[in-house]
Amino acid sequence: MQTNLNKNANYFERIMQIADYYNFKNITEFSKKALNYSSPEKLNRLKDERNSPSIEIIKDISNKFDLVNIKWLLTGEGNMLNDVKTPEIKEIPQKLDINKSEGIPLIPINAMAGAFAGDVQILEHECERFVVPTFKGADFLISVKGSSMYPKYSSGDIVACKRLPLDTFFQWNKVYVIDTNQGPLIKRIKKGSTKETILIVSENQCYESFELPMSQIYHIAIVLGVIRLE
Repeated sequence: MQTNLNKNANYFERIMQIADYYNFKNITEFSKKALNYSSPEKLNRLKDERNSPSIEIIKDISNKFDLVNIKWLLTGEGNMLNDVKTPEIKEIPQKLDINKSEGIPLIPINAMAGAFAGDVQILEHECERFVVPTFKGADFLISVKGSSMYPKYSSGDIVACKRLPLDTFFQWNKVYVIDTNQGPLIKRIKKGSTKETILIVSENQCYESFELPMSQIYHIAIVLGVIRLE
């Protein structure tokens, strides 16, 4: 669901809406942790409605939060978030010799923890590898099992994943692979009821959503796209 917030707000208020959406406590924390500014002064000056955000601020927000609609930030028009569709590839990717180190490794589900940690043995010696130009930035591939993410992903689909730091800022409503105390999960992630939790959402409505404490997440990867073999 799109987020269409107060279009009559000024620049500073719209930036605060972004900060709140991504669970930052205040403008100081947003400035330092999200944008790497030494102080919140660059953003605080926007409290004066006569001031406009600099190109640097717009670029920094755009680079850090690719879901944010920059037109909305500048004008208040439209939705705060862009519509982002997961890329889908239907052709079979080129398979490489198992002993070669190039390409993207296809990780067995029981080896997910090692894949997240960048285990050399798992990534270089035990996995099939594929060349998928569309997913050049991917760190590994995994197969989808079960029907919890149907119809977005079917059992047997292969998703391309990019590892992220544990302290990453979740882009709400995007699909992630997370390594948890319940094992690896491929789920859509939404904002939890508190800053210490996230909401785990399945595409299949037969599966109920549930909240997961951030403390129970060991590794994170974002899903870049899906390879659908038909």
